[in-house]
Amino acid sequence: MNLHASLTPLISLVAGILILVMPKLLNYIVAVYLIVIGVVGLVGGGALRL
Repeated sequence: MNLHASLTPLISLVAGILILVMPKLLNYIVAVYLIVIGVVGLVGGGALRL
């Protein structure tokens, strides 16, 4: 059984949980999320699989 999980939904899930737990971190979480998604997009998101 192969388990392939994309990086973007996992990052979104973690960011959403952190925002619910600590709303004051919203600005930092959004900034880090955008940076990570941008880097994954530049490097080639199709090649990054867990």
